[in-house]
Amino acid sequence: MPIRQGDTLPDATLLRMGDGRPEEVHLSERLKGRKVVIFGLPGAYTGTCTTAHVPSFVRSMDDLKAKGVDEVICIAVNDPFVMKQWGADTGAHEAGITMLADPAAEFTKSVDMAFNAPPAGFYDRSKRYALVAEDGVVSLIHEDEPGTCNASGGAAIVAAL
Repeated sequence: MPIRQGDTLPDATLLRMGDGRPEEVHLSERLKGRKVVIFGLPGAYTGTCTTAHVPSFVRSMDDLKAKGVDEVICIAVNDPFVMKQWGADTGAHEAGITMLADPAAEFTKSVDMAFNAPPAGFYDRSKRYALVAEDGVVSLIHEDEPGTCNASGGAAIVAAL
């Protein structure tokens, strides 16, 4: 069953690029005592993810901070090298969005948000969603239908807060 409001997020070890090499990020450490928005999406450099989902959070960062959000994290089933470059190319890094890789889809599967779409070459990719976690507990979650970015976009999360 997919993660729901009131659930505690599982700990996960994700990756980001450090000084020229991947470094581990323990999700539980990022969530402890903080209000964090996490948005998951099918993949770096894919259509809707690049043209709509990430830009919606870039545009919404000031409003999210004004609502008390401490950090915004993007998680995709990609490697940390790709996530670093995609964050630079989309302006996500400049906006302050943390780009984390879930290369084996371990976190994505643990929250039951994985899907397969073989015709697109997608295996164990993330559904499109956004959630708010307060001290690791999901206080809000929005999931979109495939190919859309409405409920899980930055403006929708700002409005729901």
